Amino acid sequence: MSYQPVFAQFWEKVKESIQNGTYAKLTLAKTIGDTELKNIYVRPVLNDDIFSLSITARYKTEEVESFHTIDETFIILAPFMNNPFLTALLFTTENDITFKLNKKRVGSIVEQAPTFKNASDVILEMKAKGISI
Repeated sequence: MSYQPVFAQFWEKVKESIQNGTYAKLTLAKTIGDTELKNIYVRPVLNDDIFSLSITARYKTEEVESFHTIDETFIILAPFMNNPFLTALLFTTENDITFKLNKKRVGSIVEQAPTFKNASDVILEMKAKGISI
């Protein structure tokens, strides 16, 4: 069974959290073995009141940042699941949502109590300015 449909469900929760104004941050973590790429962080950005997502890929020796739409971000992140990452963590003000791949590479979504009390500063700024995506 493929994990992609479950990751697509997880991504819907990411989009909902941005639209609801509860998004705090998103991290891809827990690599398979010792890899060059250590983490990927996704945070919202406003440039001239235009919303995009910043993807920061943290390698052993450098960080690379790029900016994308929500849909582009999904296309960029999806191939990193299972190679090299086994976990994607979405932090919202309502709950923490974790997408995990087990040893058989079956995906699951787990929800826990929230780590963050406040949404991302950019999300709060968007709410204040009445900007929606």
